[in-house]
Amino acid sequence: MPELVALDLPGGIGFVDALRAIWDTGDAAAPLDPRLPTVARQVLLDTLRPTRIVGSDGEQHALRDGIGVEEGDALVVSTSGTSGHPKAAVLTHDAVAASAEATSVRLGVEPDRHAWMACLPLAHIGGLAVVTRAIVTGTPLVVLPGFEAETVEEAGRSGRVTHVSLVATALQRLDPAVFSCVLLGGSRVPEDLPPNVVATYGMTETGSGVVYDGWPLDGVEVSFRPSPEADSADAGAGGEILIRARMLLRCYRGGDDGRVVGPDGAPDWFATGDAGRLSADGKLVVSGRIDDVITTGAEKVWPDVVERILATHPGVAEVAVWKRPDPEWGERVVAWVVPTDGGPSLDELRQMVTNGIAPWAAPKELVLVDDLPRTAAGKVRRRALDA
Repeated sequence: MPELVALDLPGGIGFVDALRAIWDTGDAAAPLDPRLPTVARQVLLDTLRPTRIVGSDGEQHALRDGIGVEEGDALVVSTSGTSGHPKAAVLTHDAVAASAEATSVRLGVEPDRHAWMACLPLAHIGGLAVVTRAIVTGTPLVVLPGFEAETVEEAGRSGRVTHVSLVATALQRLDPAVFSCVLLGGSRVPEDLPPNVVATYGMTETGSGVVYDGWPLDGVEVSFRPSPEADSADAGAGGEILIRARMLLRCYRGGDDGRVVGPDGAPDWFATGDAGRLSADGKLVVSGRIDDVITTGAEKVWPDVVERILATHPGVAEVAVWKRPDPEWGERVVAWVVPTDGGPSLDELRQMVTNGIAPWAAPKELVLVDDLPRTAAGKVRRRALDA
């Protein structure tokens, strides 16, 4: 039985070489985040249950109580962990190849003309997929141990790399024009993007982004499953987003829970947990996580939609919208804001949302903070806002 080898390595050529070596022996790789504290690291290892681990010395060490993987498995990647116990998605070589090929075709990536840069955490799919698609397609690759705006921008400006994957907070810190293409994923995407920035929708379970600028990649099908939260949302969402594609996970680690590959090997529909709809021109519009919806009175409010409006205020550097209990309305909308000089007033923010969405979506409370709690992948941890 093939083994599962954990990679406890920083970003760099050593990580890439170790991943190639694991695949060459027919085993699967599970990247760890070297920044994790001891307790969180052990929780993740308990979830992954690798048979071996590659440490900072580059040597492989056997682990007790590990379990192997199935033939054809390539990666086991932990989910972002915005709340609850982490899950780990099992991705096959076929899924990894499908993702790499579809992305390269959509972006027109040519190995003899282009080069990728990986500067996001490799323990998360947004960073790891840059490495795997470069390996699969034979495209030149530069891997950094982390994101440093000056280093990343200089690599693009010098022509050493042409394509990079970023999250919104990283995009704001550099000039995206130095790259041929920037893939933007992770947390809330800004409304106005430069023409060379492609907004992606996807998750660990889909093997990275599967919808680019609202349009599914080749071979990706999108459908919806009606849900009470999505149907009644003021954002006009049509239901829970379902994805069917070759790049989907085989299952979650530890059993068949969430398995999406049928007995004949064909993928089944995967329920994303996100609400969305199709726009008038057929593009996918994502409202947000279904379990993130705020119910205030009889109305549903999507935090992502409110955040997009509040982020345009000049006094708002960063914003997250979540909820607090309310004796009259059940839940009330609250805005946590990292202010710029001067900052916004609650009345100003309320008026913006009232004009842009509806009065009931306007925040009833403003909390000014120095920073927002985030996962390693850059997503805001809404449930930690009021901790």
